[in-house]
Amino acid sequence: MSQEVSIHSWPGSYYINSEKRWASGILSLTRTTLCFTSEQKHENLASLRLSRIMEIKMEASSLIFGALTVLEQGNIKHWFGSLRPCRIAVYHVLEHFWRERLLSPTEPHGVEAPLSKGQELISLISGAQRRLEDTGKVLNHQGEQFDNMIQGLDKIESDLNVADKLLSELECPSWWPFGKLPWKSHQEAKSEAAAKVPYTKVSGKGQKVIISIPAIVSRVGNAGNMKPGSLVVLVSSLEIQDANGQLLHCFEKEEVDDIHVHSPYEISVRHRFIGKPDICFRVLSARMTEALSVLEMQYKKKIEITRDYAAFQATLATRPESPEGGGNIWSAGHGQQTEVPVEVPAGELTQLQLHVLQPTVTEAEAQELKQMLQQLKHLALEAETELERQDEALDVLSCSTDRTTMNINRHTCRMRKLL
Repeated sequence: MSQEVSIHSWPGSYYINSEKRWASGILSLTRTTLCFTSEQKHENLASLRLSRIMEIKMEASSLIFGALTVLEQGNIKHWFGSLRPCRIAVYHVLEHFWRERLLSPTEPHGVEAPLSKGQELISLISGAQRRLEDTGKVLNHQGEQFDNMIQGLDKIESDLNVADKLLSELECPSWWPFGKLPWKSHQEAKSEAAAKVPYTKVSGKGQKVIISIPAIVSRVGNAGNMKPGSLVVLVSSLEIQDANGQLLHCFEKEEVDDIHVHSPYEISVRHRFIGKPDICFRVLSARMTEALSVLEMQYKKKIEITRDYAAFQATLATRPESPEGGGNIWSAGHGQQTEVPVEVPAGELTQLQLHVLQPTVTEAEAQELKQMLQQLKHLALEAETELERQDEALDVLSCSTDRTTMNINRHTCRMRKLL
């Protein structure tokens, strides 16, 4: 098995039970394993599969020094101490990836077992279907925004018609008022009533959630404050929440200056300021690939691939193509082994060669592929219909906006003449 790229690593020490001593080194977390490498000899002192871990706890060694313990199958306990930046941050990250691996319905039980051709095709189409479903959600929310804008313009046009009638009455009064102008007092009373009406702004809570994933969040500059939370992608904002669902920070869509992708599991979102510190949050999640496809559509021009991601790209290049799709950069680190086609000479078919020449896609898999392709076609047709409807809505919006702008300018000139 080829060495996996580390998702996260921390300096610390490991207790070697056979020698009754602590050894300093690096604790590293990969997609499937947790390993500790010594600092001096670069020797692998411990290598634990996440699937074999039974419990992760924070304990104290010698009743004084804080340590992190990992209980492996077979009642084998591993002790890790002197972890930097702090023990709590390491615990939150390890517990998150371990829990998500246990809860993931798509994680294969036998990691070493290669997928068949039919299963690879099903995984490929399943990934495309999820991507198209995310696109459909974004299109649906965008269409709702267009509908709300059209309703708002209709209300503005209705108000402009009322303003036109009032201005016409002011310009050509049917009678000459004496004393204080009654329409001015009426307008003053109307403006006072309007001032009393509170201005309500649509907050993030009123928006529909496109996707929400559990994550480990921290503010850049305070790496020791990594804690469980969630990343919530809304129609026009990004929210960072804690484990209790309380809002830590909300990035409006126009406030997001850049989203750096450090790995398929880690991103950082930044809002830049002039004259004061930037607001930047780092988000680490085992399910980050689900959110990256949505973020790529929402913030395509603001997403930047960092140099840290090169290690994952190099790992993907040395492995066979991922079943999630060959050109999808977000599927790095999820590659599966594929079979090498075997050329069989004519007339020399052994039992093993007959087994190799058997159909790589079973009838059940072919039937499932057919159903998935039909669903994919249905989703694509719905997306096309929604895009055509939004094109028509954009034409209506463009005409209504031009007409409303002309009416507002005309009414403004008329009001200035009355002053």
